[in-house]
Amino acid sequence: MGIVGLPNVGKSTLFNAITKAGAEAANYPFCTIEPNVGIVDVPDPRLQVLSDLYHSKRIVPAGMKFVDIAGLVKGASKGEGLGNKFLSHIRQTDAIAEVVRCFEDGNITHVEGSIDPIRDIEIINTELCLADLESVEKQQLKVQKLLKSGDKTAPAKNALLTRLVEALGDAKPARQVEMTKDEKEMIRELDLLTLKPILYVANVSEEEAADASGNPHVKALTEYAEKEGAQVITISAKVEEDIASLPADEAKEYLEMEGLTEAGLDRLIKAGFSLLGLQTFLTAGEMESRAWTIVKGFTAPQAAGKIHSDFEKGFIRAEIVSYDDLVACGSKQAAREKGLVRLEGKDYIMQDGDVVEFRFNV
Repeated sequence: MGIVGLPNVGKSTLFNAITKAGAEAANYPFCTIEPNVGIVDVPDPRLQVLSDLYHSKRIVPAGMKFVDIAGLVKGASKGEGLGNKFLSHIRQTDAIAEVVRCFEDGNITHVEGSIDPIRDIEIINTELCLADLESVEKQQLKVQKLLKSGDKTAPAKNALLTRLVEALGDAKPARQVEMTKDEKEMIRELDLLTLKPILYVANVSEEEAADASGNPHVKALTEYAEKEGAQVITISAKVEEDIASLPADEAKEYLEMEGLTEAGLDRLIKAGFSLLGLQTFLTAGEMESRAWTIVKGFTAPQAAGKIHSDFEKGFIRAEIVSYDDLVACGSKQAAREKGLVRLEGKDYIMQDGDVVEFRFNV
């Protein structure tokens, strides 16, 4: 997930909190030139419970990679600021977390001179749409040559590209253009920036970390996001950075003191995981309790392949018990006696929280 936004909206402060990596967060544009990358654990309290049940030697959570990308300014699609680098770095991500400044602070410069989240979003949106428009128009020129040669696939592709040109020309992201699965496949090679799923991160003041309901900027952002079916996560990047610097027990006390039940970062990581259409299945034993990342809709053999390709090739059966059933029974044996441990075959669609043991033979 790429963290994007205008300069000085709190991207690098948020990234510092996510990874505790100390990415530079200076009060001037372009202090982040090369993208900083950090891999963070996906919060999952189920792993500690499994570890206690199985007396596991270690816990291995699922991970998510965050990329802190340089602040974008008007004209990025034409190479202004660090435009070209910004666009190439964001192209390498699977989803976008757009940080939007929703706090007033005269000591921190805003590149546009005032706080206006919708304007900020539309600046970035326009630049990404212009960059995509250029890619689509170049592709359409090639397809139109194929049209003349009688290529059978060209008419459908040309019609799709025409729809995209119209939308992008009106600063409408590609993800808002209705497309079938086959049509999305037609343009997959273009790797359009505005086709990537997005969520918005409202960066608020420390005083509003627990409750930003009275913040007019957050309200405007939420209304905007609802129109495009996007999610808004409200976070105080400064509070999150403070929490990240504390030991676990002190961090918990600090959260309570701030009136927070959960760190904003945990909410962001979970939301990002969901945005990417991911879920986890679990394995547990004496060696380790572990969360494995799969795409929603994966079959049991596909999930087995995440552990090792041999597991998928030689898949026989998956022995599965749901996490809730396992914990309620207190042991796998007790769950088995109640008929809650199932043997599933090749067509089984994995569910989040399945605790699995794969049977295979190669």
